[in-house]
Amino acid sequence: MITTKDVMYSAFSEGNNIPAEYFDKYSVKRGLRNPDGTGVMAGVTNICNVHGYVVDDGEKKPTEGRLIFRGYSINDLIEKAEAEDRFGYEEIVFLLLTGRLPNKNELDEFRMTLSDERALPQDFFEDMILKAPSPDIMNKMSRAVLSLYSYDEAPESRTPEHEVDTAVSLIAKMPVIMVCAYETKRRCYDNKSMIMHPLIKGQSTAENILSTIRTDRKFTHDEAKLLDLMLMLHAEHGGGNNSTFTCRVLTSSGTDPYSAYSAAIGSLKGPRHGGANHKALEMQEIIKANVKNWENDDEVADILRKILCKEIGDGSGLIYGMGHAVYTLSDPRAVILKKYAGMMAEGTEFEKEFHLIDSIERLTPKVFEDIKSSRKAMCANIDMYSGLVYKMLRIPPDLFTPLFAVSRMAGWCAHRFEEINSGKRIMRPAYKSINKEKPYIDMENR
Repeated sequence: MITTKDVMYSAFSEGNNIPAEYFDKYSVKRGLRNPDGTGVMAGVTNICNVHGYVVDDGEKKPTEGRLIFRGYSINDLIEKAEAEDRFGYEEIVFLLLTGRLPNKNELDEFRMTLSDERALPQDFFEDMILKAPSPDIMNKMSRAVLSLYSYDEAPESRTPEHEVDTAVSLIAKMPVIMVCAYETKRRCYDNKSMIMHPLIKGQSTAENILSTIRTDRKFTHDEAKLLDLMLMLHAEHGGGNNSTFTCRVLTSSGTDPYSAYSAAIGSLKGPRHGGANHKALEMQEIIKANVKNWENDDEVADILRKILCKEIGDGSGLIYGMGHAVYTLSDPRAVILKKYAGMMAEGTEFEKEFHLIDSIERLTPKVFEDIKSSRKAMCANIDMYSGLVYKMLRIPPDLFTPLFAVSRMAGWCAHRFEEINSGKRIMRPAYKSINKEKPYIDMENR
């Protein structure tokens, strides 16, 4: 017997497939991408420049990647923090939110403000996290951010003061929400002990994360600095990435900040966006298991060919961690992360794994050219090395994408500020309807 739900299940695909020729017929730019792969121009921003190619006489040409926050190169921001042996994430947050670098007193005060704002509202953990556990940390983080609306005395306020206060509060609380959601998941779904450490005043964001996710609370300064580097690299990446665009779309409707930021977290969860770091790690594990000699280029290349031909792996034919929508010759984040990952892996049990990942990066373009007959410029993206770095920091895979969200909240907030002040119009792109009008059919004739 065919039930109503059976009909609906069939209609899910049958009634929602648009023939590919219609997209060409009406010049629809799927994924908001132009035919050459560049993004459709949807706005103007003064927050971040993601530079990966140049257009010369209408032709897209590869170039070395650059990432610029408010006019400052990510390379310079990281190098200066490293030279002074200090944590740099909080400086980048201040820069993104205000448009300028803080002086020493401002930075010290801002760091203490973040530290003071970390604690969740009274009973929030018990009522909003513990009583409704989730097997996925990102979903719980999104729900928790949305729930904070109920704890705000003026959640519909759109004053600059409320927007800034809300942004700073959420940036501070995101690591705590993440750890609470993770520990709850461990107890309720993994049948493991839940350990909740009290917060330590004055810690940097990176120190706070390591001190709350480790049972013994112990970590080295170098470990905290490496996690701080990850936060800096993930803090912002332009207005066109899916989660930031999501935040700006919701903001353009006039909705509250909690709704906009919660939706951005939901977007980042997707495996085509922030969740790609999990896919890269899964692929690397498959390669490790199927290559006997990790130092043998022929063996590594052979596995890469099988992945591209969908003979092994998840069947997508993708080499995760390779290629990017904007970067062509290099992803500056991957270049920086590779340097520090190599330094930390040297002389440890992770050194061979680092060299294997380096081989994947080096061999993929040639294998891709052989299989696809394409010489498209291809570089490693940040996901290629992020999983290894998190493993070296003893951070569980459940937290890879949530850490991305913790860091990226700063960028989302900056873009919401800009959309409020400069957008001035609800985003409403057009969709071409191909549905033909039909005469109504009476019930007895259906």
